[in-house]
Amino acid sequence: MKEGLINFKGIKEGIYIHIKEGDFEVIKGNLKKKLNEYIDLFKGTDFLGIKGEGLTEEEVGELLNIIKDNYNLEPSKEVPPYYFEEEEMPFSGIDEGVTKFINNTIRSGQVIEYDGNIVIIGDVNPGALIKAKGNIIILGIMRGVAHAGVGGNSDAIIAAYDLQPTQLRIGNIIGRKPDEDVPSSGVPEVARVNNGEVVIEPYLLKNNKRRKEKWEEQL
Repeated sequence: MKEGLINFKGIKEGIYIHIKEGDFEVIKGNLKKKLNEYIDLFKGTDFLGIKGEGLTEEEVGELLNIIKDNYNLEPSKEVPPYYFEEEEMPFSGIDEGVTKFINNTIRSGQVIEYDGNIVIIGDVNPGALIKAKGNIIILGIMRGVAHAGVGGNSDAIIAAYDLQPTQLRIGNIIGRKPDEDVPSSGVPEVARVNNGEVVIEPYLLKNNKRRKEKWEEQL
């Protein structure tokens, strides 16, 4: 059975909640729905906490507060969180490596994952998630969530004809769209890591002018 956005994982020490990368508001709604349905799973066992892909510490804290306030569950302090740690080698094919081509528009709720580079010939709608160990190239409008360099490769890039994403992540650096509306530049753009933060700039720089958005790094 294909896993959803929210999954309960049982190990000998108890149960933890594994959350895949996606829109945070959707995550909150799905978490409440799944806990309402399966809360009995936690009876007589330890709740070990949350393992989230791409979640900030603040977001994990917010989810834990929801679980505590609504379901009276708090993470056990007796179990070391060794199961949260995963070693993963960064993808080495950034400049020349295996690539998956998708000739389609990616709709809300769809998740595309690949252990290499991804090229999408079409748009990525809000609510969609693209994850690649290498680069992500969108030959269209990018309005969803994109995570390039999965596994820690901060040399990866995310490029699109029009970058208007909900969230960008490159390697282990997460950027969120500014609160104020940012008009489209009207030219192809590329997001990369520069000095520890996500920066968006025109694909072809003229006079070294950058459209630098204030994307706050999320630790």
